[in-house]
Amino acid sequence: MINCPNCNGRAIGRVGNEQFYCWTCFKEFSMTNGKMEIFDIAEDGSLVSFNQEDVDATLL
Repeated sequence: MINCPNCNGRAIGRVGNEQFYCWTCFKEFSMTNGKMEIFDIAEDGSLVSFNQEDVDATLL
């Protein structure tokens, strides 16, 4: 079973080949060229890259 790389949740759905959606934190993630990528879903349905390194440290 796959756990979400963002929240470690187990409520995961398959979106496509090697693409998954987490129903706990509402992120989509995929494995591409051996690298895990996490995405936010924009209001228009497009995917926006979500990188932990981009989070402002003052918000933590």
